[in-house]
Amino acid sequence: MNSPFTGKEMKRVYEKRIWNFRGEQFEYIHSAWLCEDTGEQFTDDKSDTAAFVQVTNQYRAKYGIPYTDEIISVRNRYGISATKMSLLLGIGINQYRLYEQGEVPSISNGRMIRSVMNPKVMLEMIESSKNELSKSDYDKLTSKINSVIAATDTYKFEQYEIRRIYNTTRSLDNGFAPLSLFRLKNIMLYILNRCNDMWYTKMNKILFYIDFISYREHGMAVTGLSYRALDYGPVPDRWDRVYSEFPEISQELCKAGDFDGTILRTDTKADTSALSSEELDIIDTVCTNFGQKTAREMSRISHDETAWLKYKEQHERIPLYEAYTISAI
Repeated sequence: MNSPFTGKEMKRVYEKRIWNFRGEQFEYIHSAWLCEDTGEQFTDDKSDTAAFVQVTNQYRAKYGIPYTDEIISVRNRYGISATKMSLLLGIGINQYRLYEQGEVPSISNGRMIRSVMNPKVMLEMIESSKNELSKSDYDKLTSKINSVIAATDTYKFEQYEIRRIYNTTRSLDNGFAPLSLFRLKNIMLYILNRCNDMWYTKMNKILFYIDFISYREHGMAVTGLSYRALDYGPVPDRWDRVYSEFPEISQELCKAGDFDGTILRTDTKADTSALSSEELDIIDTVCTNFGQKTAREMSRISHDETAWLKYKEQHERIPLYEAYTISAI
């Protein structure tokens, strides 16, 4: 961004600040551009939105309020329109639509929405609203919810797999990203479709940069993974499980000169339907910058990051707020 006073390119600066949200104070990292000649700071819609997301994610986590994608997901799981969902919950349709667009529900409304993630609770909601529904709508809704209940074992297995792969709940530890194996698989497929010679070491660093750059730019990470500072750089927690989880991604032991390791390969095209344009832009940026780098080059680059240097001695988890120290991109 150029200074409106001098026309010169401005320096990007970060500082911790406090935001008062609904009567409570939350710490966040404020991002701005500094005009060094005048001392004035400037923000844009993107940086303001990222700050708001940082704060509201903390509020949602504190009070058990679903995230925007979860609010949309529960409705899609049941195959219910926004109009019908708002009726069943007793929330005005305009208000409910705002929740799906990112507005934070009240604590009571948020917890009510979370409660109907349990299909048996949802069925009770439908019974309570029976007199407000046509017989056709009532029959259709109860049939759908009963089919979801019948598939509970499959759902429980999916949740077990999520807990097995991810090493944290949805929180600051993973940049508040969704815990979704479908998303994770297709992020990795997309990277493999775009980048050459994807050794374990290189994939570790690519994923790290995607999540930390996304958190810096948008206030939320992408993959749902958390990271530790190990000897060869930042590494996803449970990386071995992550890379062995998906049959579409094969692992091949290889040797390149004096370097022995495993390369990840795929013949499958990524399904990016669950990723936003902003998320894809971040992935593309990281792949463009690092896609042609070798595993050794990626290790050396990551070793210059404060986010690794501060935590490498004890192999600690790297906090997502270190995203604001990232220098390679």
